[in-house]
Amino acid sequence: MATSVAREDDPGLNGLVSEPQTKVLTDLPTELLEHILCFPVLKHVDICNVSCCCKRLHDVCHGSGKVWGHQYKLRWPRLQRFYRQNESCDWLREYKTRLRVGIHIQSTLVSVSKRFFTEVPCVGQVLGDTFAQIESLGMPEPLCEDELVIILSSDKRKNLTLKYYAKKILYFLRQHNILRSLKTFLEQPAEQQSALEGAVLVDQYCNPLAEVTLDSISEQLDEITEKVRKMLRIKTPSHPSVRVTQGDLVVEDLEQQRQVVCALNAVLYEQLHFNGNEYDYYNPLNSYIHQVLLRHTGIPISLSVLYMTLARKLGVQLEPVNFPNHFLLRWCQRPRGSEDIYDFIYIDAFGKGKQLTAKECEYLIGHQVTADYYSAISTTDVLLRMVGNLLNIGKRGEGNEKSYQLLRDCLDLYLTINPNNVQYLLLKARLYFHLGIWPEKVLDILQHIQALDPSQHGAVGYLVQHTLEHIQHKKHPVTPETKLRSAPEHLEIQYSVGLIMKHKRSGYTCVIYGWDPTCNMSQEWITTMRVHQLSNGANQPFYNVLVHDGTCRYAAQENLEPHTDPQEINHPEVGRYFSEFAENCYVANAELQAGYPEDVAKTLALVQELYHRLSPETETEAPAADPNSH
Repeated sequence: MATSVAREDDPGLNGLVSEPQTKVLTDLPTELLEHILCFPVLKHVDICNVSCCCKRLHDVCHGSGKVWGHQYKLRWPRLQRFYRQNESCDWLREYKTRLRVGIHIQSTLVSVSKRFFTEVPCVGQVLGDTFAQIESLGMPEPLCEDELVIILSSDKRKNLTLKYYAKKILYFLRQHNILRSLKTFLEQPAEQQSALEGAVLVDQYCNPLAEVTLDSISEQLDEITEKVRKMLRIKTPSHPSVRVTQGDLVVEDLEQQRQVVCALNAVLYEQLHFNGNEYDYYNPLNSYIHQVLLRHTGIPISLSVLYMTLARKLGVQLEPVNFPNHFLLRWCQRPRGSEDIYDFIYIDAFGKGKQLTAKECEYLIGHQVTADYYSAISTTDVLLRMVGNLLNIGKRGEGNEKSYQLLRDCLDLYLTINPNNVQYLLLKARLYFHLGIWPEKVLDILQHIQALDPSQHGAVGYLVQHTLEHIQHKKHPVTPETKLRSAPEHLEIQYSVGLIMKHKRSGYTCVIYGWDPTCNMSQEWITTMRVHQLSNGANQPFYNVLVHDGTCRYAAQENLEPHTDPQEINHPEVGRYFSEFAENCYVANAELQAGYPEDVAKTLALVQELYHRLSPETETEAPAADPNSH
């Protein structure tokens, strides 16, 4: 780029013709060049090319760090919160590090797919060794997490296998960090532990892929607190809780405390319509603080944590009470220090803030209890009860992926808070053994149980023996079978992996991820499922299918037909088998293609035949007749 600043025929000094003067790009000031190189249309490849042009441009690109800092922030905006504003750092090095992390994460996901695909699918599969593999890279965790999030947020129809394992690893990675935060929380002095913070950690651990933070929860509670202050300001302008104060506010006067509680009840239950979920009591969402605030419904303990936190923000000290079957709060009506149960009013946050005497509390559960049940409990005890409630919900589950995941998560939380509970340690070992996951972890748990309680030798010995057999079996993986459609015994197979099907009788939509020339199930299963009542019985092709309701089924060929309007299947295991959804079918990933190498071509041919025929509107029309012809 050059510009002329004088024409050749312009007279110069003393009547002489001046030489043409030119300016080139590199003559521009450094600040202006940096500004140009920070245009959003330029990518890192462009900056690399520019920096190779000459020493001047190389120095501009790499000198102050502004150009590469801009590239870093443009490409990975989520990471900006980890850098202080105007922080001086080597942005080119940071860029290279983040790029290297992305490459390593993607290659790790590919290797994970190859290793885990050959294993028998199990509920709640744990990729513990994969997490260790990521840790061994020595890369900062925020960079690893950022790459996983980017993969998960890419085109929802593509990279399904990468997303499948990225989700599992991100889940595991975040839970690992939350447990670390929980341990730090539990090490704090009891008086510094906040029930709200503990409840948020429980929420985060059970929902690691949700964006739940203590700050966001606190902001929502501050909004509710302000509504209560507004009501107090109208009714009692001189109330101390109306004034915004720095630090903790404590209202000593009992009548002023009562005014706060009345205003809190009015806002929480009448204005915002919070309520106890009597109709769906055992829904785990009732225990997650962010869901309680979103849905305005919960169970006694989650509503009590919110109620107690709001009251304390307004200067009223309430204490949690571990009352059996119905969590309560107590509010002292006498000078502090009293432990007489009749000196307290008990607040039922589940019952819209109803105030009860000690005797009336017994009516909630229908029987008398000792005075111990009216005592205040610690934040640790609150968390144990909250996790215990969720654990019981997991036990009540139907043995599906969600209930097993909840059970696993709650056992992790409970044993972090109370690591020497032999009953739950044994339950966790049995659960992992039953699911066939992470046998090395099972051995660690069993060893810990044996050290705590030698009387468990029988149960521990049995699990140790069979877990060692599982580990030995993993060292000699079975080579998956390769099924060729062209083989003589497979000539009856009409459909192929990746096709979207509809079950003729049950009406469900599904996608095929495997097939057998004849029914490959046990005689007991064949009898239970009444396969003999089918026209061709068990002597016909059967297909492994992922159903839109989240189940996996085994369907006879005569019961399946291609779907007239193929849509994506909302099943958690889709990414295990398929790499993308291509308009009318799923594309098998490399691992599934290795098992069914001739199915890809068959699927494409069937899709072309079923959905891509020329419609009447697209067919070539015959030329119109000439109106002037005879």
